[in-house]
Amino acid sequence: MPYSLDELAKDIKDILKDHGIQEGSDKVCYYVQKALMDQNFIQNNLKDRDDQNPREILYEDPELGFCVCGHVYNQEANGSPHDHGSSWAVYGQAAGETEMTEWEIVKKENDIKLVKEKKKYVMKPGDVKFYNVGDVHSPIRKEPVRLLRIEGKNLDNVERSKIKEL
Repeated sequence: MPYSLDELAKDIKDILKDHGIQEGSDKVCYYVQKALMDQNFIQNNLKDRDDQNPREILYEDPELGFCVCGHVYNQEANGSPHDHGSSWAVYGQAAGETEMTEWEIVKKENDIKLVKEKKKYVMKPGDVKFYNVGDVHSPIRKEPVRLLRIEGKNLDNVERSKIKEL
């Protein structure tokens, strides 16, 4: 039976209301993975779009503020180390591969976080990862990819840390 965007949003909302993200992150990841395993969900929600704006907010919860976002990259895209400011995020790979690097904060100088590489891994279709508030990571996408990202709050309105590699 197909899984819809409305069902995903309701399942996430129920978890966040009942458990919060710290206790409920594994359950949120489970439902994101469920959406990623449904080809109808991917076709209906992760449609081709202009590479100038690969991110689309598919749902923004009016009560809790979390967002379900679709990301479609039709060409190579390399991200620098970043966090999500005061928000958490869940990344789910729908198609293609993303090489993800996690970074360790080793020092803070004024308002800049200095980081060194901690670990690398490849996210493949169906893989899901929770990044807590303050976690620093960077994606490399060498081929077209589609992913689902759940943001604890709309990142358009969140100030992010300044981060520099050592």
